[in-house]
Amino acid sequence: MKIVLGCDHAGYNMKDAVAAHVRELGHEVVEVGTFTADSCHYPIYAHAACEKILSGECEAGILICGTGIGMSIAANKHKGIRAACCSDVFSARLTKEHNDANVLCFGERVIGIGTALDLVDAFLGATYLNGGNHVTRVAMLTDIENETL
Repeated sequence: MKIVLGCDHAGYNMKDAVAAHVRELGHEVVEVGTFTADSCHYPIYAHAACEKILSGECEAGILICGTGIGMSIAANKHKGIRAACCSDVFSARLTKEHNDANVLCFGERVIGIGTALDLVDAFLGATYLNGGNHVTRVAMLTDIENETL
């Protein structure tokens, strides 16, 4: 898969290890920044990453900021993006299996690198369970986006 990776200054120190790990898993990584530890604004990088997914250039994304919350809020402003802020492996796996999430967010100030890599493994290793109530609920999310629910 082609995975887009973005971060702000608060996720910068974790970004390179995550990128290397994703490559070790056999995926291609497209980085959209930031490329320095200088203070910056997370919505810029969330937007750049989401554009790569929505255009079809990338299949999924990983966004890192201080808590993961800002990135997930910014990403979820994009129609067609389902971003989840996770800090445990169970949630990272189930957000893909149950919610067909296409962006994983987490916070460098919340979790360590070992947990971050475990989250990446769980998220990228999971597959959407395309059936039953999961399909109904994901369709309802799309209806909310389209203001048809």
